[in-house]
Amino acid sequence: MKERVIRKYANRRLYDPSESRHLTLDEVRELVVAGEKVRVEDAKTGEDLTRSILLQIIVEREEAGRPLLSAELLEQLIRFYGGAMQDFLSTYLERSVGAFVDQQQSFQEQVLTMMKDTPLSTVSQLAEQNLATWKELQQRMFGMSDTQSQNKKPGANKPK
Repeated sequence: MKERVIRKYANRRLYDPSESRHLTLDEVRELVVAGEKVRVEDAKTGEDLTRSILLQIIVEREEAGRPLLSAELLEQLIRFYGGAMQDFLSTYLERSVGAFVDQQQSFQEQVLTMMKDTPLSTVSQLAEQNLATWKELQQRMFGMSDTQSQNKKPGANKPK
């Protein structure tokens, strides 16, 4: 997947050259949520500012609604900075979240599959099968009565 490069100017504005327009942090968040890979760079120096912008987005989201990161978790993360386990934790978190995302996608696919086979759709399928069976039965019954009436000739049942 190609990265979408976004430039950050000295006035703190974000600019998307591919669409020739300025973006808000929320619009950058929407790109990330939609699965787009973004790279934010300083317009003058080309320095990669992606992590800084993504952290700003996280801070805004944490302050705006239900937080994802508790104070206790944040304290524990801070304690890892500069420690011997910092690199290990970084790798562990990245892999754990990746595995969680994979499981989430798998779960969603299973739910969609199950939704196709809901009790309502099963009842609907049974109703269609019953209707087809009923039509076939009616055709046989009416077909038999038509055959019987064709075999009977007028006056055939009259006593001789």
